[in-house]
Amino acid sequence: MCQRLLDEARDRLGCDFRRVLLLPPDLTRAHSGAGWITECLYKLLPANCDTHVIPTLGQHVPHTEAENKWMFGSIPNERIHAHDWRGGVTRVGVIPGDLVADTTNGIADWDIPVDLNSMTVNEPWDLIINIGHVVPHEVLGFANHNKNYFIGLGGKELICASHMAAGVYGIENNLGKLITPLRACYNWAEDQFLSRLPDVYLQVVMARNEENKLVHTGVYVGDDLETYLMAARASKAQNITVFEKPVKKIVAVMQEDEFRATWVANKAVYRTRMAMADEGELLIIAPGVERFGEQPEVDRLIRKYGYRPRLEILDLYKHNADMQDIGHGTAHLIHGTSDGRFTIRYAPGKLSRSEVEQVGYAFADIAEVTQRYDAGKMKEGWNTMHDGEEVFFISTPSAGLWSTREKLGQRESIVA
Repeated sequence: MCQRLLDEARDRLGCDFRRVLLLPPDLTRAHSGAGWITECLYKLLPANCDTHVIPTLGQHVPHTEAENKWMFGSIPNERIHAHDWRGGVTRVGVIPGDLVADTTNGIADWDIPVDLNSMTVNEPWDLIINIGHVVPHEVLGFANHNKNYFIGLGGKELICASHMAAGVYGIENNLGKLITPLRACYNWAEDQFLSRLPDVYLQVVMARNEENKLVHTGVYVGDDLETYLMAARASKAQNITVFEKPVKKIVAVMQEDEFRATWVANKAVYRTRMAMADEGELLIIAPGVERFGEQPEVDRLIRKYGYRPRLEILDLYKHNADMQDIGHGTAHLIHGTSDGRFTIRYAPGKLSRSEVEQVGYAFADIAEVTQRYDAGKMKEGWNTMHDGEEVFFISTPSAGLWSTREKLGQRESIVA
């Protein structure tokens, strides 16, 4: 797979590779295999090729040297560069507010400045390879493709303005859509501002096999929008679980080595909310969670305001400068609420009861819940506990989307 990609890229671009840039996701998507794919590509490139790696962190915490080794294996640490979303970006253009308004039916109408990683857009490259996992996503419908640029390598203003546009449009209107309003804006921006880049996308799709293990079911390589659409259609068919009636209780596990903040562990909320019954309970077992935000200022914002109902957050946003300054954090608060429909109960490894309850979530003791809901013994899907309790167990919420048929139908009826 990797060798064929390099051969085809060399034929298309008509040059030898002197400088190559690899753009994989960060460790929160390690389960996709993107780390070893990146290592494979690095090893296949000529020894005299000046190859660099930039994990598409967005505003996530940069990897430590140990984390780089865990994810990318033998790639030298000095070849792996941390994206600086504040000081390491260059403005390449602006997505005009008129386009944002047109795609969101007027719900959002502000400009989105396009500030991107300076090393990526300013330095000369013979080839740029975007590596990632296409899976349902709360902001862009499906992850990967040009999300690698506009969120993964974006600056503060781009990330904030984008997330607020998606947030006010509505998370349930975005999840599992091939082209969301923000995706349409990014597609326009890619055509306008990035057409000069010698890039190619390597996208994988995953699903569970007969042994219930996540395996690669498709690899999609190309430099056009159709490459993304093919992968997204496959993910839509394979990664959305549909229920005929809402689920009363879901137990979701967020892996300790990937998820250390509710910022990323809340994928358990995003991907299951359309399946949850009113007055039901989502239990999130998150042994690695030690904070709320990926950045200190976002962590403070979450602690200050908490995960309140969407309309409350939007009203506060109109009047509070700190919310306006960290728009992506405000959007996260919108995404992370159940709007009072169901209980979100967290069992974190490194946060106290008072911390969890302060932000509006219910608390569970991790030792108690892991004894009752032992991930090593639970089966994916429906489980009946010894006392008769029925729960739906999800071991990797970030790998799919769960919804009732009614919710999908409502969403389809209001979103083009």
